[in-house]
This record gives sequence, C-alpha cells and structure tokens, in this order.
Amino acid sequence: MSEERIFTVGELTRQIKGVLELGFPNQWVQGEISNCKHHTSGHLYFTLKDEQAQISAVMWRSRVAQLRFRPADGMKVIVRGNVTLYEPRGNYQIDCQSIQPLGKGDLQIAFEQLKERLQKEGLFDEARKRPLPAYPQRIGIVTSPTGAAVQDMISVLSRRFPSVELIIVPVKVQGAGAAEEIAGAIRLLNDEKMTDVMIVGRGGGSLEDLWAFNEEIVARAIVASKIPVVSAVGHEVDFSISDFAADLRAPTPSAAAELVVKDAREVVELIRNYCYTMTGAMNNAIDSYKQTIAHLTKSYSFNKPHDLLRQRSQHVDELHRRLEQGLQHRFAMIKQQTVSLNGRIRTLDPTLVLKRGYAIVRQGDRIVSSAAAAGPGPAVVQFHDGTVGAELTQRKRK
Repeated sequence: MSEERIFTVGELTRQIKGVLELGFPNQWVQGEISNCKHHTSGHLYFTLKDEQAQISAVMWRSRVAQLRFRPADGMKVIVRGNVTLYEPRGNYQIDCQSIQPLGKGDLQIAFEQLKERLQKEGLFDEARKRPLPAYPQRIGIVTSPTGAAVQDMISVLSRRFPSVELIIVPVKVQGAGAAEEIAGAIRLLNDEKMTDVMIVGRGGGSLEDLWAFNEEIVARAIVASKIPVVSAVGHEVDFSISDFAADLRAPTPSAAAELVVKDAREVVELIRNYCYTMTGAMNNAIDSYKQTIAHLTKSYSFNKPHDLLRQRSQHVDELHRRLEQGLQHRFAMIKQQTVSLNGRIRTLDPTLVLKRGYAIVRQGDRIVSSAAAAGPGPAVVQFHDGTVGAELTQRKRK
C-alpha cells in the first residue's frame, strides 16, 4: 500500500479533466437539447442527448450573445466545443463554442421565433392596422440613398402623382447598426410629423442581407408609428418581420410606390365622370319637373293660374342656366389649379434652380445648407452643367 500513490479526490479529478481536454478538443457533437436553462447571468446550460446517451453542456454568456436564435428544448442541433470536467460535481460536459440548428439555419430559426413571439403579443393583428390616406400630400421614404430601390420609388411616384412631396430619410439597410438607423428614421418622421404615409424598405438580397428588417427594434418602431407604414422589403417571395408589423405589405419597392398614390390621370378622369353623372342627374331632374309642371298646367284645376305656372317654369329654366354656369366655372377652376400645380413642379425642379446661378456645396457625403454647417477643408460645388473642387478657408456669418 505504501508503494501505491494515493490521490486526493481533487487531484484525481484534475488529472481526469486534463485527459479529457487533451484527448477531446474542438469536438462536433449532434443531439437534441433538453433541460435548457437560460440563466440570469447570461450563461446557457442544457443537456445534449440521443437515444443512447446524454451529456451536459454549457455555453458562456459571451458566446450566447453571438447566437442569432434562442436554443430551446426539443431542438436538434450540432454543437462544437471542448470536452471538459466540472470538478465540483465530477461531471464531464461540453464547453460549447458554437451551436447550429440541424436542418434550418440559425437565421431562419431566429425569424420564426421572433415572429411567433410578436404574434402572441398581438403586434400583427389586423385590427390594429390602419388604412392608407387616399390622397397623401407628403410621403416619407426610409431606405438606402444609393440603392436602385429609392430611384424606382421616386420614378413611380413622380410619374403617377407629380405634385406629391417626397421626404427621403437615408439609412443603412444591412450590416451592423442598420436596424437601429431604420428604427430611428421611423421615429424621426413621427416626431416631426413630416408625412402622411411612409414606405420602409429596400431591394432584394439574401436572408442575411435583409436581416435588419427582421430585427425586433424595427418591428416595434413600425407598430408604434402614428403614421401608416408600408413595408417593401426585397422581392415578391421575400417576407420579413417588418411586413407583418406594417399596416400594408408591398411585394417590391416599386409596388409600394404604386400603392400609396393614385394615378393623377385616373383622378382627373374620376372627377370628370362625377361631373358628367351630376350633370346628367340634374338634367333628368329638371326634365322631370318640367314634365310634371306641363302636366299640371293642362289640368282643369290649374287652367286659370297658368301664368303662375309659366313663371315657375321660367324660374326652373333660370336654375338650369345657373347650374350649367356653375359647372363651367368649376371646370375652369380645376383647369387653373392643374396649370398652377404644373408650374410649381417646374419651379421646384432643382436643375432649373441651378441654371439660375445657384449651386450646391457638398463636404463629404453631406450637403452644406448654411454657413454654420460649413467647415474648413475641401468641398465640391455642383452647378447645372458639372462640378468643381473648392477649398473652404474661412466662414463669415450674417
């Protein structure tokens, strides 16, 4: 007995731990999650099992924060980690470095989990969705200032209803910080009460490219918006959390532009049809009254006061004439307003403004709109026929 080495429990446990860590580093293990516990410390504890065995697993807070989805009981996963031993209990376990869902990707799992949670809160209920204004005067657009989507929307809106005012809030639409910028832009349009309706979206891309529109912060900003929101993310087959939270989902940004405004030509035609209908109805009513009066004047009881009836008939003719004049005057006013709106559109054309001798000064990616906003350094001055470089050296304020 004296020749045999005697270990303490702690010594033996440490030796076993060393053997495990040296012999089984960076292992990939497939199994089903059970006994999953998300601790208040941020650490994740669970059991990984199959039909034959089970093993304890832990993922520390810093790694958990990098997960796109929330692990839960019954989920089949592949984990990567080091096999180690928890000395106080003598249990061996996997120290997880990563967890991947089996079958569906982590982004798809995260999408489905967030959708289910927000749906249970009632954020997607049809009852809370608001109708779009029939004739908006100002439309907000929250999107990338450089993508094709914003150009498509501007083109469609300008063609369908040239007099509508567009307020574009440029944001990042993918990558770190994109979701926060999108949510901030939605809140800005609400705080300033800038628009009657807004479009939030971007062009197509992969699920990862579109992920900013699947973030909870964006969904809650859309739901909290007092301004009706149209979500237009990706292509027709793409669905995002923003689509479910918005008051209306458009399959593409161009389709969103068509949904928020009516075609001005259709509106003019609608007014014209209303006028024709009203004129026809009034003429029919007048003819009916005339026939009634003519019938009454031929009756025995009205034979004597025929002069009075003639006066009434003349009065009806006078009313008919006034109605026709009123309609002609109304048509003239509509025509004058249309000419005035076209003139305003031409006046607001930035190209025409530049041709009158004005210029736009830019420093970096921003437009210098006042002397206070200017800083020393290089600048680009844009005229109607091109740009020139400049150097801002001093500032004089009124």
